[in-house]
Amino acid sequence: MSAGFVTRPRSQAIDGRTWPVSLAAIETATISSGVRVADAVAKTAPVTIFHAQPVSPGKFVVVFGGTVGDVAAAMPRGLDAAQKALTDSLLLAQCHPDVFAALGGLAAGPAGEALGIVETDAVPSTLLAADKAAKTAPVRLRTIRLADGLGGRGFVLFDGTVSDVGASVAAARAAVGARLVDSVVVPRLAEAVRDRLY
Repeated sequence: MSAGFVTRPRSQAIDGRTWPVSLAAIETATISSGVRVADAVAKTAPVTIFHAQPVSPGKFVVVFGGTVGDVAAAMPRGLDAAQKALTDSLLLAQCHPDVFAALGGLAAGPAGEALGIVETDAVPSTLLAADKAAKTAPVRLRTIRLADGLGGRGFVLFDGTVSDVGASVAAARAAVGARLVDSVVVPRLAEAVRDRLY
């Protein structure tokens, strides 16, 4: 275990808030099918919709969270609504709470000695990469960008020690498989660059 690692309660993220336990994402090839998915999910269970909007190039992404039971109930209804337009999906029954904090732009704190970046070609895979990175080592998720303005791609930024970031990047790469676009570990990131990223 790395120095400075602090064990947090299951649902408590780095900023002290309580977040949902489960996270799911459904990405469709068309906007109309995506709206149908979002509607089906919201009508099935009292989940929180974190993201439901069109993204380039003409896809639609729905990201939602809640209790294990509610998300598990809503997911199959969303997948049924997607039909043949489904391009990618993800169900994290036990999502790391720092994923929710990073999605909300709440990942503050001192900078780590290295930066890890994992870029994928789909939103669900980006969320999977973030969750895997956070569960592999005590890195701090900084930013999760989901597709909009990125040509449908997504990426996650996280920092920590060089060894922890390296381990998290390797684990995230393995988890996303063929959805990986690129990844990198940047030791001692220049402060001027960090200030522009997060």
